[in-house]
Amino acid sequence: MRRWRRVAGVAVGAVVALVAVGCGPEESAAEKPAGKPAPVTTPYKVLPERLESDGTTITVGDPAARRTVALYEDPRCPVCRTFEETGGAPAALDLARERTVKMQYTLASFLDKSLGGHGSVRAVNALRAALEQGKFAEYHAVLYRDQPEESVDGFTTARLLELASKVPGLRGARFDKAVEDMAYRSFVTRSEAAFESSGAEGTPTVLLDGAAIPQDQQSVVFDRGQFAKYLTLWAAAG
Repeated sequence: MRRWRRVAGVAVGAVVALVAVGCGPEESAAEKPAGKPAPVTTPYKVLPERLESDGTTITVGDPAARRTVALYEDPRCPVCRTFEETGGAPAALDLARERTVKMQYTLASFLDKSLGGHGSVRAVNALRAALEQGKFAEYHAVLYRDQPEESVDGFTTARLLELASKVPGLRGARFDKAVEDMAYRSFVTRSEAAFESSGAEGTPTVLLDGAAIPQDQQSVVFDRGQFAKYLTLWAAAG
């Protein structure tokens, strides 16, 4: 696993990217993450979700919420799993449930190029199909909870459908066909392009209202309790 910490944000237009220790485009299948978190067994409560007009950003939570937590993730990235399961993501979703913030996801798929296979592409396509059923957040949680080793191209079509069965109401003819036929292939391509043009150098990347967390406080991203406190103070200050 290639590991690095961003020393300063990269400005792309008005966007400043925070890149924490995570997965980068030059991943090696021979390198391993430091460890994996224990699976979370409690499913996320259903939240409002929609595709934004840019055609790539997926918003979860009240679209009228004043503050925005933006996330750039690749489904195969094990550090994203750490962030989602034991890091800051659950804290951010708690605030989304309270309508204090909204979550905005941009889904990358660069790890397929780095590691081989098509797991990220297939997973992003399946997540987009889940959004059509109003089940993106729930399915997103399941995919990270049951994420295969990144060096194993484990997000096969059959496995994605099997995991979808864990989300009540998601499986059906429309969803299954979209997963089997890669119906949202163009979305996958556009979403990866949006990631590449964002200035983010890896996943997970976290932005708060488009700005990076100060360098000396970036470690809070992987500590659920500390990130909850940080987000609460940040949201109250806005």
